[in-house]
Amino acid sequence: MIATLAPLPAQDRESGKSNLPPPDFANVAYGPHERNVMDVWMAKTRGPAPLLLYFHGGGFVAGSKENLPASLLSACLKAGISVAAANYRLSPEVAYPAHYMDCARALQFARLHAKDWHLDPRRVALCGSSAGAGTALWIAFHDDLADKASTDPVLRESTRVSCVVVSGAQPTYDRRVIRSLVGESAAQHGVFAALHGLKPEELETPHAYELYEASAPLTYLTADDPPVFAYYTESWAPVPPGSKPGQGIHHPNLGRLLKTKMEILNLECVLVHKNDGTNVGRLRAAFLAAHLKLSAAKP
Repeated sequence: MIATLAPLPAQDRESGKSNLPPPDFANVAYGPHERNVMDVWMAKTRGPAPLLLYFHGGGFVAGSKENLPASLLSACLKAGISVAAANYRLSPEVAYPAHYMDCARALQFARLHAKDWHLDPRRVALCGSSAGAGTALWIAFHDDLADKASTDPVLRESTRVSCVVVSGAQPTYDRRVIRSLVGESAAQHGVFAALHGLKPEELETPHAYELYEASAPLTYLTADDPPVFAYYTESWAPVPPGSKPGQGIHHPNLGRLLKTKMEILNLECVLVHKNDGTNVGRLRAAFLAAHLKLSAAKP
């Protein structure tokens, strides 16, 4: 299905209010489901602009494209980077890999319509927070999902990207790994059941372990994968035993795991914590400028 690409009037935001400026293209359908929609903001550039595509968080059960940080949008547009934000189907209506495949299709749709949106399809960054971060990493590390034989022109487009920018990312959704790195409370987060369509009694079964392996971005990491900028805000301190279920699911130990695995393959992974005393926006801008081949980074 090819959507109309004329600018559409912005609809009422799912989250009620938004501090984002109106997009140039609002609620463009990239697939058949009502949540297969994306917004696009076009940077004012002479030539085709690179694209940053954002996926929202929410544990795969909630969230909206309106969660795109306004500061990130503003910084990208000023730097000459166009921005898109996509919704995707949620659990319990769907389970792995549907969330990922929706987001991959959003990427492919943007590439198919690069000329309409004045984009350079060779310069694309994926971005996301929490569940959206894990989704971005899974797509970026996975082998190209393009199906050159498909009758759907969207699916014939590549899913390979130039770089990834994530916040609070889980590079794995394996409860055993999460438990070992962070603790039992993080392993009790609802995301493991929600993403994989599992009942509580199924979370430690062989079937669950197979799903955890398949849904983990690190499963697909190879030496030809793109660089990553990973930002974390949760404390480095150990999560106390007996903490509420879910606490620690954004622990920076997960970022350390990601960085370790990538550096083994000589891949760049910039790990930044809010307490590092650095200007995160400036570092992120420099990262995007380098990997999207901008002439200069702008904070």
